[in-house]
Amino acid sequence: MPVRIGSRGSALALWQAEHVAAALSAAGHQASIEVIRTTGDRLQSVAFDKVGTKGMFTKEIEEALAEGRIDLAVHSLKDLPTELDPAFALAAIPPRADPRDAFVSERYPSFAALPPGARVGTSSLRRQSQLRAHRRDLEYIEFRGNVDTRLRKLTGGEAEACVLACAGLDRLGRTALLRERLPASIVCPAAGQGALAIEVRAGDVAMLEALRFLDDAPSRFAVTAERAALGALGGGCQVPIGIFCEPHTDHWQISGSVSLLGGGAAVRVALEQRTEDEPELLGRRLAEQLLRQGAGELLAYS
Repeated sequence: MPVRIGSRGSALALWQAEHVAAALSAAGHQASIEVIRTTGDRLQSVAFDKVGTKGMFTKEIEEALAEGRIDLAVHSLKDLPTELDPAFALAAIPPRADPRDAFVSERYPSFAALPPGARVGTSSLRRQSQLRAHRRDLEYIEFRGNVDTRLRKLTGGEAEACVLACAGLDRLGRTALLRERLPASIVCPAAGQGALAIEVRAGDVAMLEALRFLDDAPSRFAVTAERAALGALGGGCQVPIGIFCEPHTDHWQISGSVSLLGGGAAVRVALEQRTEDEPELLGRRLAEQLLRQGAGELLAYS
C-alpha cells in the first residue's frame, strides 16, 4: 500500500527516513518521503536552551500526521517529548545504533589529550555539564547545526574538538575524525539516543500492523525504561540528564546522571533488573533513587 513518510530535511533525518522507506519497499509497500521544516530547523542560530519549545523538532511533523498529510513520521527518538500525545502511537522502534557520544577532533586523539584552554563545541547542556565535571580547564562553546555544519565549524578552526552522537556519524559515514567513543561513565547518553521512533496516528490499525516487523524488542525495552526515568525526573532532551539502559548476559542495567550546568556537582545511580518485564517500572525506580540522592536540588538550579 502507499505510505507517506514525514521527515525533517537534514542529511541525517533523510538517511533515517530513507532507511525506513527501503524496509517498507522491501516488504511490498510504496513508500515516499515528504520533507517538513520544524521550529528547531528554523532557529538554527539560537541556542537550544533559549528556544524554550517542547517538541521543537517534531511539532510540525506531528501536525502533518494528525491532518492526514502523511501516514507516519520518522524521528530521532530523543527528540520526542516523554509524554506522547494520545492521538499518536509509537508503532516501531527499530534496532538501536550506538547510543554513546563521540569525541571528534582533527588534532587530538582523545578527550583526555586536549590541552588546557582548548575549545570543545557542543550544543547539549547534558554533554557540557558532564564533560565539565571531568575537565573544568576546557572552554565549552555553543555548536548548533546539523552534522555537516558542526564538522565544518570544527575543521574551520572554531574549536579544537566537538562532541556529537556516534549514531549520526555512523549512519552518515562521517567517522573520519571520530577519535573516541566516550563511555557512559564519562558522558551518560541522552534517553533514547541512537534509536529511531516511527510514529503513527493511534487509531491507524493498518499502519500499526504494517510497521510491526520493524519493531525491535530489546531496543524498545531500553528506550521505554530510559524515557520513563526522564519523564519521572521532569526532564526533556535539553536538561542535564543522562539515562542509559543496556542488556547484559542475564540482566538489564540502567544508569542515570543528573548534573549541575557548571559541572560542580552530579548525582549518578545504576540499577539492575533480571526480568524483561515492566521497563517503565525500572525507569521510575532509577528516577526515585536519583531524587533520593539529591537530583531534584541539582535540577532546580539548571
